[in-house]
Amino acid sequence: MKFLGFELVDFMSEVEVLVRGDSMWPTLKDGQMISCITYIGQEISVGHIVVFPHPFESMNILIKRVDKIAQDRLFVVGDNPDPTATEDSHNFGMIESASVIAVKV
Repeated sequence: MKFLGFELVDFMSEVEVLVRGDSMWPTLKDGQMISCITYIGQEISVGHIVVFPHPFESMNILIKRVDKIAQDRLFVVGDNPDPTATEDSHNFGMIESASVIAVKV
């Protein structure tokens, strides 16, 4: 499809993300590859699993579940029932939805 001489491109591409660590166990396991869709502003709901940079260590990419949503901010948590096994919004607060890189399919 062309629009004013430009082709319409679907920017929601699928990416594979490698799980590192046990913060999302038992749902996701260390070493597992998960399929995600790049985030370009589509709706995020409670229960979605999102990929985003750590708010204070941007080179550290995290995978967490959305637990609460307030305006454009997300409260994200790990699935591991051991509270010492995950660093999430309990530690660093809510994240901006704009910081999300991808959403698990």
